[in-house]
Amino acid sequence: MEFSLNDEQKMLIETVRRFIAEELKPLEDTVENQGFLDNATAQALHEKAKALGLYGMNMPIELGGGGLSHLDRILCEEQFGHTTDILIRRAFGNVYEPLLHCRGEQIERWLKPAVAGTRTCAITITESGAGSDAAGIKTHAQKTDTGWVLNGSKHFISDGEWSDFFLVSAKTGEKEISMFMVDKGLPGFTVGKDQKMMGLRGTPHLELFFDQVPLDNAALLGEVGQGFKLAMGALNVVRLAQVGARAVGKASHVCELMLQWAQERQQFNTPIGNFQMVQQMLADSVIEINAARWMVYHAAWMLDQGHDAREHIAMVKVHAAETLGRVVDRAVQVYGGMGFCKELPIERYYRDARIYRIYDGTSEIHRGVIAKSALKKGAALFDVNR
Repeated sequence: MEFSLNDEQKMLIETVRRFIAEELKPLEDTVENQGFLDNATAQALHEKAKALGLYGMNMPIELGGGGLSHLDRILCEEQFGHTTDILIRRAFGNVYEPLLHCRGEQIERWLKPAVAGTRTCAITITESGAGSDAAGIKTHAQKTDTGWVLNGSKHFISDGEWSDFFLVSAKTGEKEISMFMVDKGLPGFTVGKDQKMMGLRGTPHLELFFDQVPLDNAALLGEVGQGFKLAMGALNVVRLAQVGARAVGKASHVCELMLQWAQERQQFNTPIGNFQMVQQMLADSVIEINAARWMVYHAAWMLDQGHDAREHIAMVKVHAAETLGRVVDRAVQVYGGMGFCKELPIERYYRDARIYRIYDGTSEIHRGVIAKSALKKGAALFDVNR
């Protein structure tokens, strides 16, 4: 087993870290205060990241992407966790893996432009009555002589404002879900309100409505009935990268700030870091961050080896998300009253961290998945070489 990073990985991390420090960090307070990122700034970030090869890094080189392995992508995603969600989205983009199922005219129409960043895409699964129960969607598509007609709605769609097409999961039969590429601006496709959130300031979460939206035959992604598999495959990667790895990165960033505060803040004529109860919070945070990080790396390694990592990604989702929550909660406690003030970013991180235990499958749902797998597979799920 080799745990060290090679020179290329170190250079990749340093490039991403420098971009975040120089281009994204200076914008964080502006986004937090005004509640949005203006389009001109968003487009400028988009172009700068593309120029450095930091866009579509998960896509194959032959399509114009970065061609990163799962582990290398995870190293980048961990760094993404050091900044604000909306800035990550605009600079580095989301090019979802299901698009690799594009064939024929779909490649030039949707896939290549998405990888190049000339078209932007959002994935839409969640509905007002179907959150953790992704198979419980009501949106449906009816076959016609010329293609399909789409009806229904989606809820909590990140990047709904920025994206110009969407991967939409829809029922095409009683127990059959398919996935469609749906262009914004089609007749009957309307964008609803932005659902304001407790955290993630600046990231829109929109409603989408489909009323007799006409789709041509090319809009079907993959095969009929393959949509649930495509959606779950995409969510698996999102859970590992955008939840697990970013949670580790955000927890690391918060822990570093907490350590600095513990060294600088004095009470009773001594730094509060000298108090044992503060030291326990610091120690527990360091331990849990390291444990979560290696769980993330191991799951990414499993994907690179071609192994089924679903249960391990579920474990990552629970542990990394809850580690972030505990670390940020401790940070508020260590900062004391200042941790509750908007003058410092700790209260922002506290609000942002809370959603990690909910989106892309709640902790409770993932615990259920893990328990059922453990009951079925036994020690093979947690013991080496079983």
